[in-house]
Amino acid sequence: MRGYTENKDAHLRRLRRIEGQIRGLARMVDNDEYCIDILTQVSAATRALQAVSISLLDEHLRHCVTEAITEGGDTAQDKITEASEAIARLVRS
Repeated sequence: MRGYTENKDAHLRRLRRIEGQIRGLARMVDNDEYCIDILTQVSAATRALQAVSISLLDEHLRHCVTEAITEGGDTAQDKITEASEAIARLVRS
């Protein structure tokens, strides 16, 4: 079981909403909308994706990493490294 399984439906709803935002952005560009309006919507979509990312990361830490630490050994170190690398990617994005 994945760490996000309990909230899978909520994540899917959020991602579908973001998907709609992205389609709306494409329509805005296609319709030659004002640049600042498009950028505002890009910012909103970016924040929405970041919120999903933070939620998934939180669930990963609470479930997968915690479970690995309980098991101990190399698995724990691997999960911690994996989480640290994911956090670094999110910070750079």
